[in-house]
Amino acid sequence: MRLRLRDRAIELEPGRPLVMGIVNASPESFSDGGEYRGLDAQVARALELVEQGADLIDVGGESGVTNRPPISPEEEAERVVPLVERLAAEGVTVSVDTWKPDVARAAVAAGAAMVNDVSGLRDPALADPCAEHGAALVVMHTRAQPKVKAFPAYDDVVADVIGFLRERVAVARGRGVGEEQIVLDPGPDFAKTPAQTVEVLRRLGSLHELGRPLLLAVSRKDFVGALTQRRPRERLAGTLAAIAEGVDAGAAILRVHDVREVRDFLAVRAALRAEDNVPDDLELAEELRRESA
Repeated sequence: MRLRLRDRAIELEPGRPLVMGIVNASPESFSDGGEYRGLDAQVARALELVEQGADLIDVGGESGVTNRPPISPEEEAERVVPLVERLAAEGVTVSVDTWKPDVARAAVAAGAAMVNDVSGLRDPALADPCAEHGAALVVMHTRAQPKVKAFPAYDDVVADVIGFLRERVAVARGRGVGEEQIVLDPGPDFAKTPAQTVEVLRRLGSLHELGRPLLLAVSRKDFVGALTQRRPRERLAGTLAAIAEGVDAGAAILRVHDVREVRDFLAVRAALRAEDNVPDDLELAEELRRESA
């Protein structure tokens, strides 16, 4: 399956997902709000994640937390556009996490290669800059408006996810977005209880009938916290368990906070499954054998 990112296309391989690192320029983020304050710190964090193995960097200027009202498009653009410009100039493939068309347009003009829309294309105009510039578009399932916590009743939550995504993809295509630009996200925790999220992830493979790559955004999510009773920064083990199942089900992009740990997980997984060659002379460097005193 091919994914178009502006002027280049990537061939996605089964079992070898792209890793998308998260850089939050939003002080209200649930996971790392305010940890990387200022443009220079955010650029340094993004480049650190690339060094650790991130294929893309997802830049967010507004957290999805529901205990605060939305910020204006102008404020959000002020947070993300300079960061997108700096990273694009460094050759980083940048995604912008936004549901506001004006922010998406400004970010794509600044060099973003993907728009990660967590609103389910609530405003179809969000697709327009992707259509005009060839940027990828992530279409996510949610039945709630942005920044609002809601748990609708579903007869079959997986059937709802599939039907919703099929309809929203048709909207994106109608706005001129090419098929190879579209990525699908089942929306863990968005308008779903932890149990509903688990049900969707158990049946993630069902979404392949839609014919587009799947983005798996499970890092530090509430459903992991509910299952493990851990705070966000204590959810790495649970996140890796969800990633393991997601990769088995065919996830093509992993959106994660802990890039180095996810890369280590994928490397060991590939070796044990004989998907990567393990040389006969593989050995551990002496300085890595034990912790220094």
